[in-house]
Amino acid sequence: MSLQVENLEKNMAKLTIEVSAEELEKAIQGAYLKQKNKISVPGFRKGKVPRQMIEKMYGAEIFYDDAANALIPEAYSNAYDESGLEIVSQPKVEVVQLEKGKPFIFTAEVAVKPEVTLGEYKGLEVDKVSNRVTAKEVEEEIKKEQEKNARTIEVEDRAVQDGDEVVLDFEGFVDGVAFEGGKGENYPLTIGSGSFIPGFEEQLVGAEKEKEVEVNVTFPEEYHAEELAGKPAVFKCTVHEIKAKELPELDDEFAAEVSEFDTLDAYKADVKAKIKERKNTEGRRKKEDQAVEKAVANATMEIPDAMIDTEVRQMANDFSQRIMQQGLTMEQYFQFTGMTAEKMFEELRPQAVKRIETRLVLEAIAKAENIEISDEKLDEELAKMAEAYKMEVEKLKEFMGEAEKKQMKADMAVQEAVTFLVESAVEA
Repeated sequence: MSLQVENLEKNMAKLTIEVSAEELEKAIQGAYLKQKNKISVPGFRKGKVPRQMIEKMYGAEIFYDDAANALIPEAYSNAYDESGLEIVSQPKVEVVQLEKGKPFIFTAEVAVKPEVTLGEYKGLEVDKVSNRVTAKEVEEEIKKEQEKNARTIEVEDRAVQDGDEVVLDFEGFVDGVAFEGGKGENYPLTIGSGSFIPGFEEQLVGAEKEKEVEVNVTFPEEYHAEELAGKPAVFKCTVHEIKAKELPELDDEFAAEVSEFDTLDAYKADVKAKIKERKNTEGRRKKEDQAVEKAVANATMEIPDAMIDTEVRQMANDFSQRIMQQGLTMEQYFQFTGMTAEKMFEELRPQAVKRIETRLVLEAIAKAENIEISDEKLDEELAKMAEAYKMEVEKLKEFMGEAEKKQMKADMAVQEAVTFLVESAVEA
């Protein structure tokens, strides 16, 4: 195999790859051996027709496509390694010469990893994020836990209140005439949930069991049923059941039931500590996002379209995998949402560009700051992974080749570049 590399505009390159006539002949013979059992020629049994006879009847080109398809992957792989280029896209292959007795020549047009010119990335200004926890925040968090542990009780001695769960019959009228879809029987509704049109639930507050009440509302202008949009309506409602949530008392017993602590004070202190920890995590993530975004904005690079196309396809494939895990095919997803593959690719493109820019800039910062991941650091990370997967670290290493370890080191270096950006940033 011989290789010629031509650098094109916009970080593209063309590899011209030549495979010897002898290799082509072997590939053509291989294609013949694969196909001969499928070809019929009068006077010959299937599988016994000489290659020369088939080529005479159908043309020498009959085996060319299969031969080319057999040769291209390995030849391209060898050219990829030999070129020394950082190729970041799938190749666009074009056959230049394919003729028996002559070398097989094809080209592969590829995107090459762009050079990044870094701008300012040290001492970037980021917002100061407070991790102060208020008493109200602690109360709200504990209130959620109370709600989770509440029990529902039947109410007999009062009218409907906000937050109650009711079971009711209703029928709607517009201009005194009942309308289609406006009737319900034994319908469960939580007052204040916003499940019904605006104003409906609020007017049920104060309603008593088995006593009819009229609810007056106006349908929104953008209501999905055009014949009702913007029109006033009257609903005749009868509440049959009223249920209320009974919250547990906030005391030591409650704390012991919902946490590992024996007292309410200890439980509150733990809730406060966890909220603070969450705020610290969110604050750091916000600083990371701001610092990275500014470093990317200050850098310059020219990303080839083919690199973006490859990233978009990868993102679409990842999304497809997630959809399939939910028991749907992409065809079903498109049918349900009205989305198309073309529209999806178009919508993913800006996100793909952002991903590529971010990765390239962080890699450039890691290089500029001599951030390298040692074998010891890699081993530490692998030990964490092994612990998470509940397996022996040596077993995990067996599953990983050198390419996977190299990629892990690159990913870790990128993350350390993010850490560098945040630590050198200035809070404003």
